[in-house]
Amino acid sequence: MEAQRTNLEVRDVREGDKEELFEMIEDFYNRSGACLHGMNQTYTERTFQLCLTENPYARMLILESEGEKAGFLLLSFTWSNEAGGLTVLVEELYLKPETRGKGLGKKALQWLEEAYPQARRFRLEVTSGNTGAIALYEKQGYEQLNYEQMIKDRP
Repeated sequence: MEAQRTNLEVRDVREGDKEELFEMIEDFYNRSGACLHGMNQTYTERTFQLCLTENPYARMLILESEGEKAGFLLLSFTWSNEAGGLTVLVEELYLKPETRGKGLGKKALQWLEEAYPQARRFRLEVTSGNTGAIALYEKQGYEQLNYEQMIKDRP
């Protein structure tokens, strides 16, 4: 039986991560079942460039295990009156298929809570069919928030 690979290193994205990161983002949006729609490459580029700089809006992190890229985490930040303070939004949490089921998702969520002790709430979205992710989130103490979301995109 193969030993569980549970060590996890988390670091900010760097320019040299672009090619492999974009492949993971492509899989996240178009093949993983985690999203209801595809992703515009221009938006991905814009987000990547923003996250290469220190900014108050978003942070992109590379998840590594055994010296290899295992996935990525994209966070954004907002203030919530309802939560009483800073809310960290997990915009995207992706693990490569071959790294799933080894405890890395749990470790990434634990890292998140340790990295942002001042946050009053951690929030994420998950499609109803993504049962593996839902189970992971529930085991880490996340609960369903029964709101309908509405959006209005600008061109």
